[in-house]
Amino acid sequence: MATSVRYIVDDTDDLSVYELLGFTVLAHPSPGFAVLERGGTRLLLNVPGGGGGAGRTTTGATPRPGGWNRLQLEVDSLDELVTDLAAAGVRIRSGVVDGRGGRQAIVEDTSGNPFELFEPAAR
Repeated sequence: MATSVRYIVDDTDDLSVYELLGFTVLAHPSPGFAVLERGGTRLLLNVPGGGGGAGRTTTGATPRPGGWNRLQLEVDSLDELVTDLAAAGVRIRSGVVDGRGGRQAIVEDTSGNPFELFEPAAR
């Protein structure tokens, strides 16, 4: 059984930010849906109202991107990756923060969904 995370996005036309984050595009069957993979975790991208069930609700609420829940991606060289992503125009939501277990920075996809880049502390 695979683990998948679903993000609601504004569009799935440009997937380059995900590729910069180390994802591989597995499927992009329609303008409103894409399946990506990184390290055994699948990332499902859906456009609100773009067909299928994930972009719709029965309550009248519209799914939308953003928030602070996030997918954590472990990285080897946080400073270098943040510099490269910023140079590529990726929005950096928070700079590098030192914590008990390591260091992190939060970046956003083009819809404002956050990804936590995490560099574990030396053990």
